[in-house]
Amino acid sequence: MINKLLIVGCGLIGSSILKRVCKKKIAKKVFVYEKSKKNQRILKRFKLKFELIKKMDKKISESDFVVICAPLSEYEKIFSLFNKYLKKNVVVTDVGSAKKRIITKINKIKRKDINWISSHPIAGSEVSGPSNGDEDLFINKWSVIIKQKNSSSSQMKKIMKFWKFLGSKSVIMDADQHDRIFAITSHLPHLIAYNLILTATNFKSSNKNNILKFSAGGLRDFSRIAASNEIMWRDIFFDNKINMLKVIDLFINNMKIFKREIKQDKKSLETKLKKLKKVRQKIILLKQDTSKPDFGRA
Repeated sequence: MINKLLIVGCGLIGSSILKRVCKKKIAKKVFVYEKSKKNQRILKRFKLKFELIKKMDKKISESDFVVICAPLSEYEKIFSLFNKYLKKNVVVTDVGSAKKRIITKINKIKRKDINWISSHPIAGSEVSGPSNGDEDLFINKWSVIIKQKNSSSSQMKKIMKFWKFLGSKSVIMDADQHDRIFAITSHLPHLIAYNLILTATNFKSSNKNNILKFSAGGLRDFSRIAASNEIMWRDIFFDNKINMLKVIDLFINNMKIFKREIKQDKKSLETKLKKLKKVRQKIILLKQDTSKPDFGRA
């Protein structure tokens, strides 16, 4: 499918792509750019056929397909190098979790003959780094392909085919729709997790109790989400700030209603909890999680 593939950034997502590409021989030649010396050392231990490059210069001009797996805050720097070194009509995609703001920003500076079609694979974990790369990470997961006004249908098909080879199912959205949906399904839950851990930490300090050793399932599960990469989530919260502020307001309003019901309306609270409980079954029916107790933990 691909002649020469370049992966820019090789943490969890980049290394998972690398492993799958090499296993399935999706590209004839694979280049990996990774600036972290620690990650470089890990990548060198991979028994895979690829070329590790430590500097984005003329070497990247050989690439005809590029996947950016770096934090959103790195995109401007990356595209300035792409403008200098990438050949004409190269296909570029990325894996960023927020779209509208960064697409608007990069479209103002990138070369017109660089075909950038943004993607978002709905896959990942709280762990990061190439040592956690998983060649099966994308199997049966959704990958969102972002359609812009000037998106070429042939280039869109190439991106969709790429994710299909990695095991994903593709869906097309515009940047606005993407950012609204993932503000509520992904970004807000992560922010809530961070806030819950902050609240637990504050509670621990004010009560002088070691509450962590008594962590029940709820706090434990939220702590897993809050262990995610801080740079990535800083960038996501900031780049999708307009939608984030809206869903935060919605969340606060609902918390106020819960607070009022806990104070004085036991029946209303029970009815609401019973109704909301059914959402879990819908998620399971959509095959977005297992029905096994405790999320299928052994």
